[in-house]
Amino acid sequence: MAIREIVKQGDEVLNKKCRPVEKFDSKLWKLLDDMKETLADANGVGLAAPQVGFLRRICIVDVGDEDGVIELINPEIIKQSGSQRPQEGCLSCPGVWGYTERPMNVTVRAYDRNGNVFEKDATELKAQAFSHEIDHLDGILFTEKVVEFIEEE
Repeated sequence: MAIREIVKQGDEVLNKKCRPVEKFDSKLWKLLDDMKETLADANGVGLAAPQVGFLRRICIVDVGDEDGVIELINPEIIKQSGSQRPQEGCLSCPGVWGYTERPMNVTVRAYDRNGNVFEKDATELKAQAFSHEIDHLDGILFTEKVVEFIEEE
């Protein structure tokens, strides 16, 4: 495993739509393992493949609960309800914070590292994280969703 460099805002890779994963192989597993190590090192909640320079539909989320690190390959939000206005930041936008509009509840359908499809329900922070990371896969940064930026003091 290795810690990868996190791509910062301004790099055009963050504004591109990612391609689906078609091969569930050792290269994918290595990328997922590296992303886990990178996320832990950065003390973040989520990380998407374009944030480490790969234009593939892969992201991971870890909100520090009993689920641990959730790997999402080719994820899609299939249900959402409610709304929340959480404070949000991004590892690719250091020092930038704002309030966004996100669904309170989501159901995501994705594949695991072995190519098995699954669905995962999420609420509050986990729903926010799933939405944020899936946006990355469509080339959308959270700054495009901010309704109010938070000024640093």
